Amino acid sequence: MRNTVKGLRQKIYEIIFEADTPAGKAFDIALIITILLSVAAVMLDSMAQVRVKYGLALYIAEWAFTALFTLEYILRLACVRSPIKYATSFFGMVDLMAVLPTYLSLLLPGSQYLLVIRIIRVLRVFRILKFAQHTREARLLMQALYASRRKITVFLLAVISLVVILGSLMYVIEGDQHGFTSIPISVYWAIVTLTTVGYGDISPQTPLGQVLAAIIMIMGYSIIAIPTGIVGVELAEAYRKKAQDRACPDCGSQGHDVDANHCKYCGGGLSKG
Repeated sequence: MRNTVKGLRQKIYEIIFEADTPAGKAFDIALIITILLSVAAVMLDSMAQVRVKYGLALYIAEWAFTALFTLEYILRLACVRSPIKYATSFFGMVDLMAVLPTYLSLLLPGSQYLLVIRIIRVLRVFRILKFAQHTREARLLMQALYASRRKITVFLLAVISLVVILGSLMYVIEGDQHGFTSIPISVYWAIVTLTTVGYGDISPQTPLGQVLAAIIMIMGYSIIAIPTGIVGVELAEAYRKKAQDRACPDCGSQGHDVDANHCKYCGGGLSKG
């Protein structure tokens, strides 16, 4: 009996978690199609004209999808060695959030629209399409972002200080009569202007205010490019380190140039990994 249960768990595990087998690939494809259909149903349900005509059908579909995803979530927990570890992993949390809003809607009407988080589960398509080899590039990007954190933090603090000063100055120049009713409202205007979004709900009317607005707009174009440059430099550095870490398969030496195809010590071919 124990061997039968163990064999069944192993079979379920292969179907749910392994994408290399025909059954596993078919399961993943069916899962992704179901996810897309469930997200489409949630979106349609948010449209008043559709909800009036097909509300009952969409309600039934929502609970049917939730029942399927709940069963799938239970099976995932049942067939892994450490259910707690999987439940607290990224995909484990996403799987839980894929079903939780429907049950919460019984207590909090409207929370079912949070089910659009199911679209995140489509990330499993990377297993089917065998994009796993590109995770190294994703790690390089994360390394660049992490290495940029201090510079980005300093940059953001400088921008926050700048918009507070500029917003306060605009409040003094324009005042209540032109819509700048408080410093927070003026700071909001400064942020919108500096980022070149320009909603247009508040605008300066005095010549001095318009001059200041023009200066802020010009500053915005130069400021926006700074984070891109910071991350770009760190990304280039990450690629350089990756290239230098490549070891020659013949002599084991490292420290090669980024575009090197052959070892500079023995002449052996280098892998492109």
